[in-house]
Amino acid sequence: MSTPFPFTAVVGQDDLRLALLLNAVSPAVGGVLVRGEKGTAKSTAVRALSALLPAVDVVAGCRFSCDPAAPDPACPDGPHNPPGAFESRPARMVELPVGASEDRLVGALDIERALAEGVKAFEPGLLADAHRGILYVDEVNLLHDHLVDLLLDAAAMGASYVEREGVSVRHAARFLLVGTMNPEEGELRPQLLDRFGLTVEVAASREPDQRVEVVRRRLAYDDDPAGFATRWAGEEAAVRQRIVAARELLPKVRLGDGALRQIAATCAAFEVDGMRADIVMARTATALAAWAGRTEVLAEDVRQAALLALPHRRRRNPFDAPGLDEDKLDQTLEEFSGEDRSDDDPDPDGPGGGGGQPRPDEGPQGDSGSDGAARPEAGEGDGVPRQAGGGEQAPVRAAEPFRTKVLSVPGIGEGAAGRRSRARTEHGRTTGARRPRGALTKLHLAATVQAAAPHQRARGRSGPGLVIRRDDLRQATREGREGNLVLFVVDASGSMAARQRMTAVKGAVLSLLLDAYQRRDKVGLVTFRGSAADVALPPTSSVDAAAARLESLPTGGRTPLAAGLLKAHDVLRVERLRDPARRALVVLVTDGRATGGPEPVALAGRAARLFAADGVASVVVDCESGPVRLGLAGQLAGELGGTAVTLDELRADSIAGLVKDVQGRSRRAA
Repeated sequence: MSTPFPFTAVVGQDDLRLALLLNAVSPAVGGVLVRGEKGTAKSTAVRALSALLPAVDVVAGCRFSCDPAAPDPACPDGPHNPPGAFESRPARMVELPVGASEDRLVGALDIERALAEGVKAFEPGLLADAHRGILYVDEVNLLHDHLVDLLLDAAAMGASYVEREGVSVRHAARFLLVGTMNPEEGELRPQLLDRFGLTVEVAASREPDQRVEVVRRRLAYDDDPAGFATRWAGEEAAVRQRIVAARELLPKVRLGDGALRQIAATCAAFEVDGMRADIVMARTATALAAWAGRTEVLAEDVRQAALLALPHRRRRNPFDAPGLDEDKLDQTLEEFSGEDRSDDDPDPDGPGGGGGQPRPDEGPQGDSGSDGAARPEAGEGDGVPRQAGGGEQAPVRAAEPFRTKVLSVPGIGEGAAGRRSRARTEHGRTTGARRPRGALTKLHLAATVQAAAPHQRARGRSGPGLVIRRDDLRQATREGREGNLVLFVVDASGSMAARQRMTAVKGAVLSLLLDAYQRRDKVGLVTFRGSAADVALPPTSSVDAAAARLESLPTGGRTPLAAGLLKAHDVLRVERLRDPARRALVVLVTDGRATGGPEPVALAGRAARLFAADGVASVVVDCESGPVRLGLAGQLAGELGGTAVTLDELRADSIAGLVKDVQGRSRRAA
């Protein structure tokens, strides 16, 4: 595969190359998701794949790339039976921009002609262009939810449907889905993650010689692109011929019962959901054998298939790092290898010994330390947080996350689609109609008919159909949900440093982060302690990055509440310039005390009133504990113009929270 970058210069590029080639051999594998930091040639490698795919035969003049040997009977450009002339062209690689519209993806239907003339005037979209080729999505983790839903439907059914007020168009859409992403910018929805057959992690090499070679080849390509391509043309042709040979061999490859049992045992051992992983592993192992020129699937094929197909299917929440325990994988494959080991020497340590199952005092991998005792977590063992130097206390672990109450921004916004606050969106329940601004996407049929009806006699209507003009069309206005910027402002001062309290506080914030992930929010993290406030994490879509910052958060010192509020206000000011449509929700986690700086209480009050003046929605999570409570967090919430909830009330199933909700509804009703 020719590329300006040597694959050895990027860790994981060999796996990426193999994953792409396996999909070229067997498109049924299901595509590739490439995860890695910026600048690791992810897009370059993917774009190089299209040059290696064999040419495809298509029906001449068909906009949907129908196969002349088996044309789609429902093709909008059909029927193609009997097939006429055909032509051969290179396989396409179609790129889906993150900000593409729904019509650009699935195609556009001319509603005006459909209503007035009964004609299905359809302009194909990117799914039609990608049929029998590659659909590439760069930054796939930033793709809007409604486009993700359309991709899921097309990938599952192998067809795309366009519905506009009872007018329907369907066409085949079978494509190789390839996505690249930087995990720092957020994770994928689990449904889309599972649709990718294989996943690969890539990272830049730290070897100077390899990095030098990257720069050398890049400069050579920039100086003479044609000459550079000629230099690698021979290797590219050899790879293309090997793909063709592997495709021809693929139907002859035998997947024996022993290999199938290894596949099933591996998927069961790693507790992956559903059966898709088993099927993908079987197809990948078969493609690996064909790529190697063999007609029998070996254990090494099953092992390599597991390393490519399972890591992204083992995640249970966004805070789990993808990966696979290779020791456990080897143990499972060996156990189900089918070899007879009855004559082997018994384990000298017996059951529970060094070669058997882990002892009760060992961890999952049998690592209990040199003395066999479990290692205590940071801050555990003596009931008191340990000092980390400089008067601050070492970070403590967060409590287990729980399901939180829904916190939302009041009013109706117009931000990016999500699942938190009410907003005017392209999808949701219909609330009214308006004249379209630009292209019509969602027709409000009743409003359109009502607008056209008074003019039918003047327009000379004589038949049963309405005479529709452009001015009659009405766009449906819809209300759905938007994603917000949830900015966490966390008090990390000494008053919050008691181990049990900070453990509970971190567990609550972790729960809110998990809720933000599920509701497609951006998140940010501001912390304050000692004499200043810090932006621990600028606003981002990477919820797991926020969780990592939270986990390592130290505590101690005074409580500069005003500094924390002012820092958060500055973060929101900058973010409004970047994304003015995204509304913010500030979640302030504190006990309400203010002890840092001159006149700390008065200064904190003035800082809080800045949020109220800007109309920023806010929630104060009251962390005060003990029999005597000062109620400072509630007073602070009043100055912010927001609401206050205790840690207990934050739980979705909290009795105190339910009682408070009922009381609130009663007061509003009165």
